[in-house]
Amino acid sequence: MGGLVAVRVAARLPERVRRLVLVATSGGVDVRGLGGADWAEDYRREYPNAAGWISAEQADQSDELRRIAAPTLLIWGDRDPTSPVAVGRDLARLIPDATLRVIPGGTHNLGHDDPAAVGPLIAAHLRPDPRVS
Repeated sequence: MGGLVAVRVAARLPERVRRLVLVATSGGVDVRGLGGADWAEDYRREYPNAAGWISAEQADQSDELRRIAAPTLLIWGDRDPTSPVAVGRDLARLIPDATLRVIPGGTHNLGHDDPAAVGPLIAAHLRPDPRVS
């Protein structure tokens, strides 16, 4: 759910977010409508003491996504049943300065499972732009 929090901060406080990275998140779009698995029941069973908002239906954040000013890197795995690549494509369509990178064989936990693929993408995205002083 960190992606949803990051989206809200980037949209509401653009002066505080220089760059944004979202990895296999809902980001505030209709994940199930884009083919994502319904994970909420399993999550509530596994984490019964988690805050209710984590697994609750989320309102559409499309308007906030369109207000994100920071260059945004979207990283997705092509084998993620929870947040499929279609979600990343939808976010790339909505966020004005977004780039989608797809990791072959990546699952929903690709940041944990394949840091060698994810890390360099993030490092390159966060590197200062030499054209800006």
